[in-house]
Amino acid sequence: MKTVKIGGVPEHFNLAWYLTLKNGEYKDAGINLRWKDYFGGTGEMCNALREGEIDLAVILTEGIIKDIIEGNPSKIVQTFVASPLIWGIHVANDAQYQTIEDLKGTKAAISRFGSGSHLMAYINAQNNGWNPETDLEFEVIDNLDGAIEGLTNNLADYFMWEKFTTKPIVDNGIFRRVGNCPTPWPCFVIAVRNEFLEANPDTVKTILDIVNNTTKGFKDIPNIDQIISKRYDQKLEDVQEWLSLTEWSQENLDKETVEVVQNKLFHLNIINSKVDYETLVSKVN
Repeated sequence: MKTVKIGGVPEHFNLAWYLTLKNGEYKDAGINLRWKDYFGGTGEMCNALREGEIDLAVILTEGIIKDIIEGNPSKIVQTFVASPLIWGIHVANDAQYQTIEDLKGTKAAISRFGSGSHLMAYINAQNNGWNPETDLEFEVIDNLDGAIEGLTNNLADYFMWEKFTTKPIVDNGIFRRVGNCPTPWPCFVIAVRNEFLEANPDTVKTILDIVNNTTKGFKDIPNIDQIISKRYDQKLEDVQEWLSLTEWSQENLDKETVEVVQNKLFHLNIINSKVDYETLVSKVN
């Protein structure tokens, strides 16, 4: 039995992994797949890949591209979610801010530098014509619980996180959402440490085949909306809206998308250089 360690955020996007693990599909293929939740998101998973703490990660596209360029010895082997991630822009419920423009020059809470919440603050700034050099400031809060504490205690002014994950916090009157900021590319990819990929290409392919078989028919799973609603404490109508907006992928990240991401990150001075497609992406045959 081959042990493989994989990480991802504990969100509804990754339910297919839970279902295939629960069904014992990896064990049936001779793979002991060990899942770990990363509440700190992409920045935390990038570090875990670098340190060999995990072999694979289901991770934000822009975050892993940035980290590979900066030396993370990993490759993207597949797009996992083809649709954009809709980032909600949140403030404390009793905060004075009413619009995105009100947040210009204020402090953004981020899980860590290099995380999605960090990078998307730059995208949001550009979307609104802000100067990233003067209009962005950051406070590291580690995770969603840290964001609740940070915004409630005025350590930071706003926090960007996937809007459906944070919807219960909005419904409970802790956060208030003042706007949204969708990613301009497919949101989640699967990345693998180079050392593991080179030594175990067949194992990686088997894992991808198993999860892809579930994501292909994910929306057709009986009562899937009710399953998600119960497991992730979401209102049924919110889950149904999320399902209508979300598309999974079984293909690799294409060259055009990689170019779009790199151009955006480079333009925003988030990366200092661009690299060849093959440096970032590998095809598992």
